[in-house]
Amino acid sequence: MAEKGERIERIEPDSIAEEVGLAPGDRLIKINGEKFRDIIDYRFLCAGEELELRVIKKNGEEWQIDIEKEYDEDLGVVFASPTIDQIKECHNKCIFCFIDQMPGGMRPTLYVKDDDYRLSFLYGNFVTLTNLREKDIERIEKEHLSPLYVSIHATEPALRNKMMSSRKAGKIMELLKRLTRASIEIHGQIVLCPGINDGKNLDRTLHDLGGLWPSFKSVAVVPVGITRYREDHFPLSPVKREDAEKLLEKVARWQERFLSQLGTRFVFPADEFFLKAEGEIPSSEYYEDYSQMENGVGLIRLFLNNLEKWKEVELPEKLQDPVTLSIVTGVLARPYLERIKEFFKPVQGLKINVWEIENIFFGQEVTVAGLICGKDIIDVLSEKRLGDLLLLPDVMVKDQDSTLLDDFSAGDIEDILQVKVKILNSLLYGVMPGDIYTI
Repeated sequence: MAEKGERIERIEPDSIAEEVGLAPGDRLIKINGEKFRDIIDYRFLCAGEELELRVIKKNGEEWQIDIEKEYDEDLGVVFASPTIDQIKECHNKCIFCFIDQMPGGMRPTLYVKDDDYRLSFLYGNFVTLTNLREKDIERIEKEHLSPLYVSIHATEPALRNKMMSSRKAGKIMELLKRLTRASIEIHGQIVLCPGINDGKNLDRTLHDLGGLWPSFKSVAVVPVGITRYREDHFPLSPVKREDAEKLLEKVARWQERFLSQLGTRFVFPADEFFLKAEGEIPSSEYYEDYSQMENGVGLIRLFLNNLEKWKEVELPEKLQDPVTLSIVTGVLARPYLERIKEFFKPVQGLKINVWEIENIFFGQEVTVAGLICGKDIIDVLSEKRLGDLLLLPDVMVKDQDSTLLDDFSAGDIEDILQVKVKILNSLLYGVMPGDIYTI
């Protein structure tokens, strides 16, 4: 029986795979004589400096390819699925699930509820661990798949069961203790739902997780996201200013305790809480190693730090050719984007507009820039004088094709609004002042 192997979907340009003649439609059978089950096996087998690939070409020819490369250098092979095999999906029914609150008609990948420990290990995706089998746990321990990123929400068994609508969810502490005993490092996440897992329930969760340090490295608290598509869902309250203020006070007390006992703040609130409470963004020291950036922790501070570096650059007194540009952002982040406008105020011939986009698509309770859709941008800006250039923060688009959540692309916005569109790094990484107004 012919060996099937795994079909190659795409080859990265200028990669090793392209150089040795691999192409989409080819099937990779073995690496150094071994088959691979999934992306973890593939990554481990490809890590070495000398590889022997057995490949069935699209035309049926069998090739053996010998490769010499740097240790851990990627081959540039892309498979159809990020796990190569089938993604492990979420079987919970969380009361706050954002995917369940999305309307129909969006691109199919947005509805995939991955809950795959392999994607957690490789890419930092947060997983609930409720779908782990014993052999999965043993593999994590044996292959030391660390760190993992885990959605906790609550450690009290009945409450976690309720929040996830899963009878397995309540066993989280038992599983976390086993993994941390095996020296698996874990970063956690708590989606804060006012009136449900805050107050004393949050105190218990933080107490329990702190007891798992040092293998349990950190936990972020993020506000629940509520869209306008919740008619038939569990009733939830959005995080208001008062809730944010209380949360920040509680976290500050726990951070003081953890600093004294563990030498780390351990728990970190998402930037949204500071923005909702209209509080001051902490210094860099507060965020320690910035381990919770994927949860929106410390991003505003990094933006401010990079903006501060601009002061070392001498600005022109006047632009030879006047430029008017527009920057779009969400409701919460607007005051910080206004600082870019303020920075360039001394430059004659440069006018900057900062446009706040209210989220009509998902609803007014969704105020972060990363969930703004193309239609809302177009509707808000269609009657505005945008000038010569429109800057879209990169958190609004997918990396590869600059597409927003509702499948409008940066190019579509450019065509409809009749203005040149550029993608702006949201943290200003690698961005110099001149890059902002260069058309």
